[in-house]
Amino acid sequence: MMITVIDGMGGGLGVKIILDLKKRYDERIKILALGTNSTATAAMKKAGADLAATGENPVVVNCKKATLILGPIAIITPDGLMGEITPRMAEAITLSDAKKILLPSDRCNIDVVSTPRILNMTDLIKELVDRVGEELF
Repeated sequence: MMITVIDGMGGGLGVKIILDLKKRYDERIKILALGTNSTATAAMKKAGADLAATGENPVVVNCKKATLILGPIAIITPDGLMGEITPRMAEAITLSDAKKILLPSDRCNIDVVSTPRILNMTDLIKELVDRVGEELF
């Protein structure tokens, strides 16, 4: 099963997701890291992604065939991640038939009602990894 992880900026969130996924499901999954920039892509590849690509076109192309997309909620927002998410990227991610499991962020002005006000990213990533298991196994 190929899991797509999308991140930008320094790739730190994507790195944490990939490390936790590999720790829990290593041999049962393959991870495609899609970075909005080369720094994020390199960090996610180093963390254990099986495949990696950078930029708008790889996001658009690979979201069409993705079955599961993971990342911060800002990836579905045009100009999200400090402007790194283009409208075309946000549209491709949003319109993809893939199941999306997204992490909330208090930096993108999207407040999801069921999300605690104080975000503990470690706990949220654990929940994301649990949900991946529910989806796949």
